Amino acid sequence: MPELSPDALLPALTATPAPPRLWIAYSGGLDSHVLLHACAALRGRLGGELRAVHLDHGLHPDSPGWAAHCRGICEALEVPLTVWRLRVVVNPGDSLEAVARAARYAALAELLGPDEVVATAQHRDDQAETLLLALLRGSGVHGLAAMPACSALGAGRLLRPLLGFDRADLQAYAERHGLEWIEDPSNADPGLDRNFLRHRVLPALRGRWPAAAATLARSAGHCAEAAGLIDVAADGQLAVLAGSRPGTLSVTGLRVLEPAPARAVVRRWLAVGGFRRPDRRRLGRVLDEVLPARADADPLVAWDGCEVRRYRDDLFALAPLPAPPPEQAIAWDGIGPLALPNGLGRLVPATGAGAAPSDLTVLIGSRSGPPLRCQRPGGPSRSLKDLFQQAGVPPWLRIHVPLLRRGGHLVAVAGVARCGESPPALTWEGHPWTGLGVFSDAVPPAAR
Repeated sequence: MPELSPDALLPALTATPAPPRLWIAYSGGLDSHVLLHACAALRGRLGGELRAVHLDHGLHPDSPGWAAHCRGICEALEVPLTVWRLRVVVNPGDSLEAVARAARYAALAELLGPDEVVATAQHRDDQAETLLLALLRGSGVHGLAAMPACSALGAGRLLRPLLGFDRADLQAYAERHGLEWIEDPSNADPGLDRNFLRHRVLPALRGRWPAAAATLARSAGHCAEAAGLIDVAADGQLAVLAGSRPGTLSVTGLRVLEPAPARAVVRRWLAVGGFRRPDRRRLGRVLDEVLPARADADPLVAWDGCEVRRYRDDLFALAPLPAPPPEQAIAWDGIGPLALPNGLGRLVPATGAGAAPSDLTVLIGSRSGPPLRCQRPGGPSRSLKDLFQQAGVPPWLRIHVPLLRRGGHLVAVAGVARCGESPPALTWEGHPWTGLGVFSDAVPPAAR
């Protein structure tokens, strides 16, 4: 294997189209300093602007000093640096490692503009540790594939150009170039799973099998190939098993599949939707509890960042629903846009609708008082339940739908129906379910 150098690193950095901006995730440690230094030497040959980003977790009292160190190194290398302070919240039962890692990748995804690339400094030893952790967790081939060299992230891409080199190669590079780096004391704590593997397990494996890191990384590559083939097959099924709403799956279609293909399709569907794959137990609950549930049931399987629900023949994957707020009545003149609380978007008068009466009240949250009904001129009145059922609004979303009232009478159900005399013409924009096809953009007339 060639010695690590800027030229040896260049093929991995230019294997994909040149980005308008290449970010280096720079912690100040050995690995990221080597990556930053090598990329600075390649400046002008990488195609786009070179910048660095330092993510300050705020978990150590020395973190302000580490940020200052990174600023000094970047100034010396003439690489512009952005410092972001992360908010890391660890709840009881959470893994600090997992929470901090999720916060880092969320920040990097937010950082990237269209087609921009961020390069991180994971190397072959990190890949071996990741594979061992996945094995010990009982992961499938997607987990055993460990870390890909290139993957989508936010509006851009994540690149790991050092995966072909060992930690020893990075150490030798740093010593040759006289680099100075930060030693995070948490990296020596064997109580953290990855550190235990790094300091106790991998040295023992190398003592018996000197090429252990390389062979483990090769196995991860084989798993990545297998995972890719599974994804290709699952993609073909996704096109056939699409539900009636955008982004949903057909429950009937899934139930025809054998368990293994069904699991593969649901995993792929969740990954394409940007959700973290569930563990085997939760995935089993989706197949065994949600799919066969009664049509009038309200099944739910949830994990971090995702809720899988069913309505009629559609399987939905959603970001966690907000807690229903207490009932609120908001006065609205119907002329300008009305921003709704709790992330529910805003109500906007339809173009050309003219000034609406000023006595509108918008109701959101838990509902009390007599049931409201939608009365169409010359037609029968309709209950909210009937309107929602006809429009195909799932029960678990109905509590979040704004209701518009004038003089005690229901005049509109946002995204669902217009009622009464002179109902306001409006659109419900920016709600969390935009794109699911659950609500119409404009409020249509209520069906007779």
